[in-house]
Amino acid sequence: MIELYLGGCRSGKSTAALQRAEQFDARRRVFIATCQAWDDEMRARIERHQQERDNAWETLEEPIEIAALIRRHSTSQTVILIDCLTLWMTNLIVGEVDDAAIVQHIEDLEDGLSEADGPVLLVANEVGMGIVPDNAMSRRFRDWAGSLNQRMARCAQRVVLTVAGIPVPIKTPARLDPH
Repeated sequence: MIELYLGGCRSGKSTAALQRAEQFDARRRVFIATCQAWDDEMRARIERHQQERDNAWETLEEPIEIAALIRRHSTSQTVILIDCLTLWMTNLIVGEVDDAAIVQHIEDLEDGLSEADGPVLLVANEVGMGIVPDNAMSRRFRDWAGSLNQRMARCAQRVVLTVAGIPVPIKTPARLDPH
């Protein structure tokens, strides 16, 4: 089961995904953190997120190779939560990965998800609802983040949009996308 949790910044998407992950009857809970602590403010955010999880969670920090971690750790008795795909895309772009390599990373992630034996919950920001950025790097990021979200939504059996702390299912197994 692949589930995608989307929302704006501070919308509650991570909390919703964490609460959902804890509903699975799993012997092991793996949290894959893609965030890199570039400054003090980001370190504080990371610490705040860590405090939201109890000791039952095993945290793996990986800014790029998340598909490999899915392959390595997914079992029928393991739930994996990846937070977040938007920061993963940031890591690729800031790392000056070209478009062809980004496509390869996304395809590798899709393959890793299709091979997962247990539930994988993905968290990502919905960034395309704001203004058009005024510089090429920001527009590239926004475009790639939107494309990534669309591809992950196609992989997912369940997609939840979180608005003002309220998780709203927009794709469920009973109401699959007709496309």
